[in-house]
Amino acid sequence: MNLAQLTGQDETALVNYDGHLLHTDVVTDWAALQRDAVQAGFDLAIASAYRSFSRQLLIWNEKANGVRPVFDDKGQLLLVEQMSETDVVFAILRWSALPGGSRHHWGTDIDVYDRSAIAENYVVQLNDTEVQSGGVFAPLHDWLDVRIANKQSHGFFRPYTTLPSTQEVRPTGIAAERWHISHQPSAEQFSQQLTLSALYRVIEAQEEMELKATVLAHFDEIFTTFISASAIG
Repeated sequence: MNLAQLTGQDETALVNYDGHLLHTDVVTDWAALQRDAVQAGFDLAIASAYRSFSRQLLIWNEKANGVRPVFDDKGQLLLVEQMSETDVVFAILRWSALPGGSRHHWGTDIDVYDRSAIAENYVVQLNDTEVQSGGVFAPLHDWLDVRIANKQSHGFFRPYTTLPSTQEVRPTGIAAERWHISHQPSAEQFSQQLTLSALYRVIEAQEEMELKATVLAHFDEIFTTFISASAIG
């Protein structure tokens, strides 16, 4: 893919699938995983797939400005107006990707849930309460764990599986997201194409991005910790 596609600014490599945009290379394997889920008693559905650069930038700016909440690893609300810009940047990155650096830009990564486990008016939250033991979607994810471990998941894996950091100020990577799966054959290829220098130039050109100077000042650490590290399956 070209740089615009890799950073969510060009949708030409994507196709519509059940109301969501996926990369063309992902569709066949995703449909196969859905069929397997049906046989196991689940309705594997998409909560979120492709996300554009502009959408990710909006999320970033709203968190930087305190419009959207920013939480620590313990789920406690952080008061960004009382924090240094550096601490705010790393706190946001713990839960939200850098614009241009999100795996959702590729159409290879999907936030999933079990549609059969909930009422029609249920609002999916995508949080640990839903997906961990006792949660409404825990059985689906237990099943996915087995499929992934046995290499029966049609190339899908979980890119974010690390336990929460015990550090109070500087988190050590993206928090675990059990609801997030990725098409490894495609995503690893695209991750290798997205270089540090190329993404730096994309961020540098964003006039409307909040905390841009701080992001650029720590860019090597951000890229290594939050972007390239998540490509490892």
